[in-house]
Amino acid sequence: MNTVKYLAMKPCCRLLKPRFFGFSSPKRQCSFSKNSTNSNQNRTYLSQPSGNLGAQCVVDHTHKPFRRQYTSWGNSRIFLEKINGGIVRNDNCFAVKALPHIRNKSSRTEAGNEKNPENVYGRGGIDVKPLIEKIDKEENEYKENKDCKAVGEVDNVNIESSVSSSEDEAVSTRGVGKEAEKEAWKVLANAIVTYCGSPVGTMAANDPTDTQPLNYDQVFIRDFIPSALAFLLKGDKEIVKNFLLHNLQLQSWEKTVDCFCPGQGLMPASFKVITTPHEDGKEEERLDADFGESAIGRVAPVDSGLWWIILLRAYGKITGDLSLQERVDVQTGIKLIMNLCLSDGFDMFPTLLVTDGSCMIDRRMGIHGHPLEIQSLFHSALRCSREILSGDEGSKNLVSVISNRLSALSFHIREYYYVDIEKINEIYRYKTEEYSTDAKNKFNIYPEQIPKWLADWIPEEGGYLIGNLQPAHMDFRFFTLGNLWSIISSLSTPKQNQCILKLIESKWDDFVGSMPLKICFPALEYDDWRIITGSDPKNTPWSYHNGGSWPTLLWQFTLACIKMGRTDLAWKAVNLAEKRLPAEHWPEYYDTRNGKFIGKQSRLYQTWTVSAYLTSKLLLENPEKASLLFWEEDYDLLEICVCALSKSGRNKCSRDAAKSHILV
Repeated sequence: MNTVKYLAMKPCCRLLKPRFFGFSSPKRQCSFSKNSTNSNQNRTYLSQPSGNLGAQCVVDHTHKPFRRQYTSWGNSRIFLEKINGGIVRNDNCFAVKALPHIRNKSSRTEAGNEKNPENVYGRGGIDVKPLIEKIDKEENEYKENKDCKAVGEVDNVNIESSVSSSEDEAVSTRGVGKEAEKEAWKVLANAIVTYCGSPVGTMAANDPTDTQPLNYDQVFIRDFIPSALAFLLKGDKEIVKNFLLHNLQLQSWEKTVDCFCPGQGLMPASFKVITTPHEDGKEEERLDADFGESAIGRVAPVDSGLWWIILLRAYGKITGDLSLQERVDVQTGIKLIMNLCLSDGFDMFPTLLVTDGSCMIDRRMGIHGHPLEIQSLFHSALRCSREILSGDEGSKNLVSVISNRLSALSFHIREYYYVDIEKINEIYRYKTEEYSTDAKNKFNIYPEQIPKWLADWIPEEGGYLIGNLQPAHMDFRFFTLGNLWSIISSLSTPKQNQCILKLIESKWDDFVGSMPLKICFPALEYDDWRIITGSDPKNTPWSYHNGGSWPTLLWQFTLACIKMGRTDLAWKAVNLAEKRLPAEHWPEYYDTRNGKFIGKQSRLYQTWTVSAYLTSKLLLENPEKASLLFWEEDYDLLEICVCALSKSGRNKCSRDAAKSHILV
């Protein structure tokens, strides 16, 4: 067995001697990082490594790795320091770079100088070429004046000119905005979580008045996305890289719920850093992950792996550093997630089948089945994986499967999820109980399912993607994240994208009101609330997930608006939010139909509220960087159809009849 050679670095953080192959199942503990200034949940992370002096950082072995042993793990050598609310680097703290049982950091190996601190250890800890990170900015990948085409009437909309048209509105709040940004960066810096002296994420909320934080003191994958983008857009990449790699390490853990192990590629919903004192006066830090076994309802976080892949692509796009996504362990992590999502089952549709509460809406809200939010993130993760996966023989088959699934998924969502007044009228006249491959009402939807509110609410212009579609069931609620992310990833057509924004604009009071943006519309009330939510006291009508207003959706709305050349709408929403958020201490969500009240159980100093605001401002000020985060239409995918591969004469493809609709 090869031995691990520990690097001779400064003693602020060193690793305990690890147990090698055949180690026993570790136990998992929960607490938070030691460098906190207040033990009563008011955690502000110190900028100096003095709190970590003499600390020992170990990786807990309470979870067995799947089948293979992974080697070296590289901790960041950059420590963040808070200065004037911002984040700067401090090179005074180094972390050990190797453990023998964790994933390999690089596939490039050759004999190297083991005494060189820049070495990156490979399998067994020897004979590995040093990894030299190159941050090559992607030059001229996107032209500054690139057109953002949506539909015929808005062709040739220019991002730069759209920003200019919004400057007058932005000037009026510029003074307020600068103060809000300064405070927001300070709050974000206070939420940083460190592990072995290096930043690894941000806690969900850092409310000093909260005596029962539950799991809000943990680092959630979905919650960290806007924080990660804010750091990347500001040029701070180390915290994002550490976050990606540590979650990759956690993916290899064996997860068990009541003697049952979920899929191998599952990413955790969240993790936290726990500190354990030793008799010799030293301390050790461990990561403890939650894969849903501690969550309310014990629901697996389906969206975590999808968000991880999306962030991995964003990291490469913004920093220009592609070495991270080219690593063997990272490529393996992507494949595990994709294999889990693409595994064969009994489902007849290309959409991803999930249980209720498996995404941002993590409580019972009647979204089980094929919810739009999961499908839009699934589509984005498929496109990311198709870009990132290497072209070697081991990946070709998977890339082919991904391409076929992308094609089928795009067609399915565009053809069956999109509704406008014309489509609703068509559903209203549906015939039912059709038994035929040529059936028009393929899902046997009963016209009586059209809710009473919809006919009077839907405008003449505009449309949206419904929340869910299953046999004999259509959920006509508008789910904001799913619709916005469909625009960003081009899951919906350019015409549908424009119609979605038209609907939001025409129904501004419903979707935005006093605070952007509604998580869904309308709220479940009366018997619907009692039956669908199970009388959930937290999801009462127009509160929390049931029609509450969530400022964290602001950055996704901004990105969608920039893509479609409607930055005027984005500025309008941002200016509205920054007038209230700092004064009201950055709440998690707002209640009432128009978002006037702070949510009755809303945490204050909610990190993704803060980071969503910052990311929105950075995207609007740097539209050329925003263009790195969204996708344009991929017409090649629309030509792929697995029906052509079938020899059965019974299979009749409906794409030809719908192609004119798909390609607009």
